[in-house]
Amino acid sequence: MQIEFKLNGQNTAVSVEGSTPLLWVIRDTLGLTGTKYGCGMAQCGCCTVHFNGVATKSCVLPISEVQGKEVTTIEGLSNEEKLHPVQDAWIEKDVAQCGYCQAGQIMSASHLIDTNPSPSDEEIEQAMMGNICRCGTYNRIKEAINYAVEIKKNQK
Repeated sequence: MQIEFKLNGQNTAVSVEGSTPLLWVIRDTLGLTGTKYGCGMAQCGCCTVHFNGVATKSCVLPISEVQGKEVTTIEGLSNEEKLHPVQDAWIEKDVAQCGYCQAGQIMSASHLIDTNPSPSDEEIEQAMMGNICRCGTYNRIKEAINYAVEIKKNQK
């Protein structure tokens, strides 16, 4: 099946079985390995991407659903000139420990602050609930999201 969609702002076409999860198309067919496999059941959040602007678990999204739509992976979150405020905050607050879940965490966090410019701690916790950090860096994640909100406000 031929699927055409925008990936990180670029027109992309792949020929794969329609039931193939988007995660495997991103990683195996297109070679973008920032999006990780964790559980395969949309429970851990390692595979989170933006699908038509919404944080989405790519491990359970069939590629056939992506036809004509837009997908952004961690590789496409920043532009050539600067990182997304969440990426800056992650670095500044030294969030990553093992790093495996961090792409999914960043994709969920960036969707949150892009849609809610001033989330409360409770809203942050709720939005990030679908992302598991095996190393338990939840406090640093919340701190970094709050810092990213400040970075974004100062950019305006």
